[in-house]
Amino acid sequence: MNIADILRTAFFALRGNWMRSALTSLGVIIGIAAVIVMVSIGQGTQAEIDKMVSGLGSQRLDIGSAGGMGPGGARMAQGSRWSLTEGDVEAIRSEVPEVQYVAGSLRGGTQVVFAENNASTQWQGVQADWFAINDWRIAQGQGFDAGDYGGGAKPVLLGETVRKNLFGDESGIGQTVRLGRVPFTVVGVLGSKGQGGFGQDQDDLVVVPLETARRRLSTSQGMPPSAVQAIAVGVDDARNLDAAQGEIEGLLRQRHKIEPGADDDFAVRNISQIVATRTATTNLMSKLLGAVAGICLIIGGIGIMNIMLVSVTERIREIGLRMAVGAGPRDVRRQFLAEAMLISLIGGIIGIAIGVVGALLVGKFGGLPVQLDAKVVLLAATFSICTGLFFGYYPARKASLLDPIEALRSQ
Repeated sequence: MNIADILRTAFFALRGNWMRSALTSLGVIIGIAAVIVMVSIGQGTQAEIDKMVSGLGSQRLDIGSAGGMGPGGARMAQGSRWSLTEGDVEAIRSEVPEVQYVAGSLRGGTQVVFAENNASTQWQGVQADWFAINDWRIAQGQGFDAGDYGGGAKPVLLGETVRKNLFGDESGIGQTVRLGRVPFTVVGVLGSKGQGGFGQDQDDLVVVPLETARRRLSTSQGMPPSAVQAIAVGVDDARNLDAAQGEIEGLLRQRHKIEPGADDDFAVRNISQIVATRTATTNLMSKLLGAVAGICLIIGGIGIMNIMLVSVTERIREIGLRMAVGAGPRDVRRQFLAEAMLISLIGGIIGIAIGVVGALLVGKFGGLPVQLDAKVVLLAATFSICTGLFFGYYPARKASLLDPIEALRSQ
């Protein structure tokens, strides 16, 4: 028999008991669908992590003031004690060779107003290197001049969300807006970044020079002169992050006169460690989900083996008759292998369709990142064929080893 004859015979054999064949393929359907959905979610999550890395920067450190002791001995939140200064910024710049960029910053919330339009947003008071560290570009207008950082001028850069809320389709460059009660002149618009890795709108902000923010926007916060809330550090090479972190921590402890064994009055956050933790968590979840999908495939394969063994028992006379008219053990083995693989292949096709639809539904209604890949579909199809081949071989071999005379005597 040629391949076409084998497949046609296998199809008719399965159609003769289609309900049993459908139930047998159910395990393969569930397994293949699970593989596609789980792998798509894993790839989508990894893409989100990559997006978060590009948004946060993979070669940066963030330094904030550690929480002090409040009334009654309660520990206050991080950033509540003004322990960092512009002097720390300059010390890091000059004494840590791995540092490429460093910038202090202040931040707060405000109401920004233009004519009858207003919006509640966040302001950032920054130094010049802040733009390079955070990968911000100027989409319209211009950035701050060197003289703007002296504190006398009142320029402001608008995020795209704020620009739309205040000016609609206009750029707003040259217009005067109020941050709280203080008038500022719009000199530029920041390029859009969209949603960040943690779900926040990165474009909902306004940026002003650090000294201007200290004098005009932070007067009610009671901060010491030259204090900053946070310091962002850009390292020349991601491989130097840990070394730079150690040097910075030692430098700040020395500058802040912290005794050995005492708690730091600052906290250094290594972005790469956060990303590595999230990536490890995602990989673990992907492995667990993949294990579930693999168990489903194994269960489906066992079901195929079980049904094929039953089929061999039911068709012993048929096997004997085939051998009596000239079919060899190889022909019988190929016949039953074809049936097992056909069950698995049909289940795989249905499982692929369900998996693709399921992945799209999860992405639309489940709130999870999903990324479909043609390679995943091809991998699922290969798994389905291999499942039929692996679990169908034993029943096929058992059928091919039957003695034709004994088979013909079977009732």
